[in-house]
Amino acid sequence: MSQTINEEDSILLYLNRKRTYLVKVEKGKSFHTHKGFIQLDELIGKKYGTRIASSMRVEFVALKPTLRDYVFKMLRRTQITYPKDVALIVMFSGVGPGSRVVEAGTGTGALTSALAFYVKPTGHVYSYEVRKEFIEAARKNLEKAGVSEYVDIKNMDVTQGIDEKDVDAVVLDMATPWLVVPHAYSALKGSEALVSFSPTIDQVVKTVEALKENGFVDVQTIECIMRRMQTERGKTRPETLMTGHTGYITFSRKAIKQ
Repeated sequence: MSQTINEEDSILLYLNRKRTYLVKVEKGKSFHTHKGFIQLDELIGKKYGTRIASSMRVEFVALKPTLRDYVFKMLRRTQITYPKDVALIVMFSGVGPGSRVVEAGTGTGALTSALAFYVKPTGHVYSYEVRKEFIEAARKNLEKAGVSEYVDIKNMDVTQGIDEKDVDAVVLDMATPWLVVPHAYSALKGSEALVSFSPTIDQVVKTVEALKENGFVDVQTIECIMRRMQTERGKTRPETLMTGHTGYITFSRKAIKQ
């Protein structure tokens, strides 16, 4: 991947950990902040990681955006899936280059973007979403993250069935995942994974019961809690504020019925 900033590239302007800005580099355009403005075309041809001063002589750093940056800066119509949960979903599902993945629902497209990022360049994500108003925003977010070509968004109710067969993973982030379990079983290859993310334990219980009733094994549920540290000589301690509960992640594998 190019380490040089080109016109039309997205960059992450870093001021400090709490203030970062995802912007597109365009000739003749400036980006205004409370710390002054930056002439974006001055960055064309420079290396990522270049330091640049604003009109108020405040230093910013032009970083190459990561998947995490795109996720946190997305246009949000729904709650996004946090990177800590996305990482576990990807790891436990076994998703990788070439995987064919069914996902529901699309929502903002944060989890969709992550799945697409990991299945490229030869894999594909089929994302089901019943609410049309979410789909347009999700498509824009996928385009910004550079993964739209690896995703088909389907305005369909996944509880009524899954079109795809012999897929490598089914990933659910929706209100009633237990209704999808029988369809997921039919869609998955043998031994492959169904992963479900749910904010409440009542949803988890219904989903786990459905998984066990429909031939899934190795069923387990976890909660991932991440705590930041304030690291400064003489003051190092956990930060006062943290993102606590986001949801429960249930993993399972398809066992072929005799």
